[in-house]
Parts: sequence; C-alpha cells; structure tokens
Amino acid sequence: MAQHFLLSKEARTLSLAKVMRLSDAEAFETFKRIRWADNGGEAYCPKCGGTRVYSLTDNGRFKCAACLHKFSVTSGTIFASRKMSIRNLLAAIAIFVNGAKGMSALQLSRDLDCQYKTAFVLAHKLREAMGAELKDRKLSGHVEVDGAYFGGYVKPENRKEDRKDRRLKENQTGKRRVVVIVRERGGKSYPEVFRSEDQSVEMIRSRVEAGTTVYADEASSWDALHGSYDTKRVNHSINFKDEDACTNQAESYFSRLRRAEIGTHHLISGRYLVAYAREMAWREDNRRVSNGEQFLMAAGAALAHPVSRQWKGYWQRRAA
Repeated sequence: MAQHFLLSKEARTLSLAKVMRLSDAEAFETFKRIRWADNGGEAYCPKCGGTRVYSLTDNGRFKCAACLHKFSVTSGTIFASRKMSIRNLLAAIAIFVNGAKGMSALQLSRDLDCQYKTAFVLAHKLREAMGAELKDRKLSGHVEVDGAYFGGYVKPENRKEDRKDRRLKENQTGKRRVVVIVRERGGKSYPEVFRSEDQSVEMIRSRVEAGTTVYADEASSWDALHGSYDTKRVNHSINFKDEDACTNQAESYFSRLRRAEIGTHHLISGRYLVAYAREMAWREDNRRVSNGEQFLMAAGAALAHPVSRQWKGYWQRRAA
C-alpha cells in the first residue's frame, strides 16, 4: 500500500526548531529573500521602485537614493508597524501553516508567549493575505457546488414540552449563515458567505466560466444553474454518487471547515466566517504541498499584501 503524502518525508520540509534557532540577522535575511524574491532578495523602494537603496544603521532600515524614502523590510506590508520580532513572525507563520485544521489564537499566543489580542490579530492578518489570493479566481472544467450552514446555534430547552422547532424561522437567531463552495475537481476553490444558498447563484455565474460542467446536489437552490451550465445533480437522500455526479470534493472542504470550527476554534463569529472559509480553501487547495512550501507561500502572500485596513489598529478601534 502506497504511503499517504502527508506521512511521507516529502511533506515535512519545514522545521519549527530550525526557525526558532535563527539569529536576528539570519531571520532578517530570510525576510528580505522572501519579500524581494523578484529582485534576488535585494531590497528596492516600495514607494518608487528604485533599486539604488542604502542600508541605515538603525534597526535594519533602508533609504532610497532616488526619492529618499526610508523603509524597513515590513514597510507597506501586512506586518507594517510591527512590534513582534522578525524571528517570531517567521515562527508564527510556521506554526500557522502547520495546523491542518487551523490554529486558534489562544494556542498561538501560548506558543509565541504573547498576548491573546496580538495572536488574534496576527492570525487574521495571515488569513487576509491567504484569502487575497482568491480575489480574481475563475473556475472551469468540472466544478462542484455545495453549501453548508454555520453559526446561529439555538440551545434546546431542558424539558421536552418546552422545546421549540428550531427549523422554523421564528425560532432561529438570525445569525445563521451558509458557506457556499465552488470547487474544481483537482483544482482550486472559491468560498463565499451568504444568508441563503439562493443568493449565491450570481456569484457562481461570475466565478465559473461558460462551458463548465457543474455538479450539485438536489437542493432547489441550484435549479437556476441549469440555464447557464451543463449541470449534473445527485440526490443525497438516495445515494452519495450517481455515476460521475457527486459533490465529494465540496464535502471534503466542508469536512475541514467543520473540524476547524468544532475542534480548533469552537466558535466562529459570522462577522469573520468568510475569513475562516477562505483560509480552509487555501489549506484544502494546498494539502498536497509540503509544509516548507506552504510556509514560503504564506509568508510571500503576507509580505506582498498591503497594510490591512481591517486589522491594523483593530483593538484600539474597539476600545474607542
């Protein structure tokens, strides 16, 4: 029997111990190589793009010879205005990508010995950078579509006679949301969050190219897709697969997202559900990539991402 990829040596190319043993200078050079990989690891000005830059003696900063702009290795990135050391940032990325079902802010704060608030914002910044890769994604070929509901849990009453039918709208909290996943077979994914599956049809049409074969279950929400695509359906009340009609790849994605909610985070706010949904899409799409490559991909995405308008100063705004 062939060994599963995740159990093989090829899947383990990153050592957290090695990251933590980096000196400050080595961590700085690693950040430089990742951020400016398109220039051979040599710094250039993020403002004007000039390649003639000088190293300043204060805290590893640079100065552009053309526009005189001063910048650091994290200036203009999602890590701008950081207080955490560069080595700890590298360790945080390594810890984050190694979590197959995600990484809770509480565990990250313990591993890095930092405040929970710091770990919470840092994890969400990484999710934002990962999710940015999906921004302009289009899907084609053979695409599976499915939806799953999250949040809005209503605790049942203790006594049976006091319990209400939680399926009825009047007995729900109004916080329940559906994550709709559009996933290529053997390819990429795109998730989005809606109040109901019906609302996702226009998103699907904008993301899935014409001529695509779409696979969906028996839910009436997907009836509208027949007019736009060659749509094949499977009735899950009868079977899980009908010839080549199935949504197993979509279900695989939801399995990972469910386990992230139940086993890692325990509670995901509807306000940030889309961030977790996109994180799990990134993890699911790169599940056959070694953890070392995932580390470089996540770090590269974070250093290529501009300053986060949502997460920079998050706790200061909430305290205001």
